Amino acid sequence: MAFENSRQALVPSFLYTSPASKNLFDVDALARRNRTLPLASSNGGAPKSFMIPSPSEPGKVALFSPTYYAACTVGGILSCGLTHMAVTPLDLVKCNMQIDPAKYKSISSGFGVLLREQGVKGFFRGWVPTLLGYSAQGACKFGFYEFFKKYYSDIAGPEYAAKYKTLIYLAGSASAEVIADVALCPMEAVKVRVQTQPGFARGLSDGLPKFVKSEGALGLYKGLVPLWGRQIPSYTMMKFASFETIVEMLYKYAIPTPKDQCSKSLQLGVSFAGGYVAGIFCAIVSHPADNLVSFLNNSKGATVGDAVKKLGLWGLFTRGLPLRIVMIGTLTGAQWGIYDAFKVFVGLPTTGGVTPVPTTSPAKV
Repeated sequence: MAFENSRQALVPSFLYTSPASKNLFDVDALARRNRTLPLASSNGGAPKSFMIPSPSEPGKVALFSPTYYAACTVGGILSCGLTHMAVTPLDLVKCNMQIDPAKYKSISSGFGVLLREQGVKGFFRGWVPTLLGYSAQGACKFGFYEFFKKYYSDIAGPEYAAKYKTLIYLAGSASAEVIADVALCPMEAVKVRVQTQPGFARGLSDGLPKFVKSEGALGLYKGLVPLWGRQIPSYTMMKFASFETIVEMLYKYAIPTPKDQCSKSLQLGVSFAGGYVAGIFCAIVSHPADNLVSFLNNSKGATVGDAVKKLGLWGLFTRGLPLRIVMIGTLTGAQWGIYDAFKVFVGLPTTGGVTPVPTTSPAKV
């Protein structure tokens, strides 16, 4: 037990902060009410609380425990699965603009074409693989990010983890996304095919067997490398590192009150704002790879060279970009808001926001 406590002490204080004061708004009242909900224990003893208590409370569940990582995983499922499903109409138009620009010339005309040809139901085609795929991705993305951030901080030690915190964010998010994209890739392949080839399938139940029959089980992972190219360096690393940096700057320069004295409602507003700005950066830098993923998943036997030849370099960087900026900005802001709201709901602190305390090394003789 002493060894475990010593390992947890290695984590710099800036990575996770203590909960805010008790004079909070409605979000905090909801959390306090939830703390009192009893659940009967399996052995018939005293009721157990459903709440995952704050790690600063004595005798309660600590950060980095299995329960903590389970809560982060559930928060990731909710934040990614629900948000991506909600923007299915935008994603549908964006994918079709990338695949068939002659037909889907702009955002407004793209919605008009879909409405005329497929009706209102057409706007939500592919929502099931979207929900399942991005729920699996969110579980791995956020759960493993928290794990790898702790793991790399332990390796670096408190002084270097504080000094090179951005590298910790980048390494942790990249490691998590490698795993998350393996979980996402099969559903992403089916989603793109269902959304961009009318008549191919109604949804996941008939689309997945057709896809496997046409291209084999390994065909589901044809877009994995471009997906890694889209998600890891240009989206996820930007998403997590820029979010943590933006939130820290907001608390340092824009909000006069220290984070631990801010209400939970204000903290969640900061999480959404930081996530939205981070999402804009993500959309811009990851867009070429997103065009490649859509092209490869739509065209049987297509290669990266085919995509570049057909779309052109300018089209690769700009086709569908305005819509994707709106979509990814809103999506990322909502994801961080939902993720941190769930953490607050179960009694955990929101993510980021505290400037690290400089660590001084002992003088060398």
